[in-house]
Amino acid sequence: MRTIINTERAPQAIGPYSQAVKAGQLLFVSGQIPINAQSGELVQDGIQAETKQVLENLQAIVEAAGAQMKDIIKTTIFLKDMNNFALVNETYGGYFQSEPPARACVEVSRLPKDVNVEIEAVVFLG
Repeated sequence: MRTIINTERAPQAIGPYSQAVKAGQLLFVSGQIPINAQSGELVQDGIQAETKQVLENLQAIVEAAGAQMKDIIKTTIFLKDMNNFALVNETYGGYFQSEPPARACVEVSRLPKDVNVEIEAVVFLG
């Protein structure tokens, strides 16, 4: 059984995909970029502000599914520049202070809307 998760508290999809899909006891959250859901504008105040907005978007979707950030079991971070890793890691750590999820972080040549960071997640709902 699949259930589509959608919330107004996070940016609406900019393509043919869902914000998240619940499948059994797992929630798969699409990659989030630093778009402010209220204004529709990109946050471009530096990599830490961008990362914070991405994580706020991710949190809004996770909560819309009835879960919490502590329920995230895996994230993937996509960075335009791996030189930003330490700053992204600092902001990211504020959202996962104990028992953080498994994670991968990769540098990519380009992201949607030419942003600097995108994060996707898998959440355990059981």
